[in-house]
Amino acid sequence: MLLIFNRATGHIPLKIISIEDGTVLKAFNHLLHRNKKVDFIEQFNEKLLVKQENENLQILDVRSSELMEVSRTEFMTPSAFIFLYENQLFLTFRNRTVSVWNFRGELVTSFEDHLLWHPDCNTNNIYITSDQDLIISYCKADSEDQWMEANAGSINVSNILTGKCVAKINAANCIAKVDDCSNTCSCKHIDSAQIRSSVAEALEDITALFYDEDRNEIYTGNRHGLVHVWSN
Repeated sequence: MLLIFNRATGHIPLKIISIEDGTVLKAFNHLLHRNKKVDFIEQFNEKLLVKQENENLQILDVRSSELMEVSRTEFMTPSAFIFLYENQLFLTFRNRTVSVWNFRGELVTSFEDHLLWHPDCNTNNIYITSDQDLIISYCKADSEDQWMEANAGSINVSNILTGKCVAKINAANCIAKVDDCSNTCSCKHIDSAQIRSSVAEALEDITALFYDEDRNEIYTGNRHGLVHVWSN
């Protein structure tokens, strides 16, 4: 676990401690540019990611003290991270886009069709599979779909390592009523009042998304308090 202390004039004191017994594994000062705010300090195993405003991303190996930098023009401050422990990679989210990076500071994946609905990265609408090979997100409809239902988004499934879109649920490929859906996907909703929704309505204002990997079903909830189940 990383402990971040109050910033000093030209550095910030850091400690890495054992979660098991609280033992201090390493204590050190990380040098900072004066008068530049710290955008983030993130720890992933032995790697430390430090980014200051309008400065390069620094990736520090806390065991070897090896430091590498990624140009600020290549790596801009994201709004959120998701670390992929199985693949030794991390996802960044910025302005509706998702990118995959390794700890050598290299961009691994850019997604071909995965523009998030929320610009501030609402991670309630994002699911990473347990194998960390797929990302499922509530996304903006592409230009071919937007004319159909301007307020409806889509549920996009993309391969994390290749960036390819492998599946999509939208009003175009699932057009029947929620209670009688016989096309590409089937969907139903769970609520006590048995309110009927069209697929397009079910794809509006989604506030939460979950994928049941055992049943191969996607659950979504919307701002109306309805829960919909999507299966194929």
